[in-house]
Amino acid sequence: VQLVESGGGLVQPGGSLRLSCAASGFTFSRYNLRWYRQAPGKERELVATVTSTGDSTNYADFVKGSRDNAKNTVYLQMNSLKPEDTAVYYCNVPTLNAWGQGTLVTVSS
Repeated sequence: VQLVESGGGLVQPGGSLRLSCAASGFTFSRYNLRWYRQAPGKERELVATVTSTGDSTNYADFVKGSRDNAKNTVYLQMNSLKPEDTAVYYCNVPTLNAWGQGTLVTVSS
């Protein structure tokens, strides 16, 4: 099982980013996936869950999860970013206990 996040970087407050997580090594379309984030000095927190059929539960109002099963990829669209959204963002397959390496999002002017 491999999960590879991408799309992070430096963005100004109020800006947007779309993170991607490319998956391999398992039957992607059968699994729910999650996005977490971990800010400096804080615990990792859940920000979105995307079911196998593409339904998304978003736990923060600035994010929206989605997926493309044909591309084995899950996405996290982030809008109206604030400095406090600075964190490493991870994708996760909970039932496989699989994690990506994370992608750093820095929100700063």
